[in-house]
Amino acid sequence: MFTTELLRQLDKITGQYEQKQAALLPVLHAVQEKEGLISPESEQDVSRYLGVPVVHVHEAVSFYHLFHQTKKGKCHFSVCQTTSCALLGGEDIIGHIKDRLGIKPGETTPDGKFSLSVVECLGACELAPMMQCNKEYRGFLNKKKINELIDQNK
Repeated sequence: MFTTELLRQLDKITGQYEQKQAALLPVLHAVQEKEGLISPESEQDVSRYLGVPVVHVHEAVSFYHLFHQTKKGKCHFSVCQTTSCALLGGEDIIGHIKDRLGIKPGETTPDGKFSLSVVECLGACELAPMMQCNKEYRGFLNKKKINELIDQNK
């Protein structure tokens, strides 16, 4: 069940749309920002709030890599794996993060500080190889930059 505070925020978001249902993605972002993930219960709540079938909500959550169905680390690495990044060392970046943190894509460290995802294009090919740390783009990655980022977030 959504808190009063979150409902106010969702009302503000949906007020910007002619049809409440059109606000599905912004509503999901707000829910995830507040709760840290989109749980099955949250999908039900969004469905009721927007008046759309829960399957419609679940399809959006499972389709877009920016929505998480499990709790992510405080610092969530989303590493691009598409052509530009792959050609410029993206696989090495993924491998280094896996080795350094002891996790595979889709996992979170036991202390909850870090998680790793491998994603499709983030639209910043000019920064390849690149990733997001939470919502912040990090580009021209190498092992040294990854180590610094991990050390800063420990």
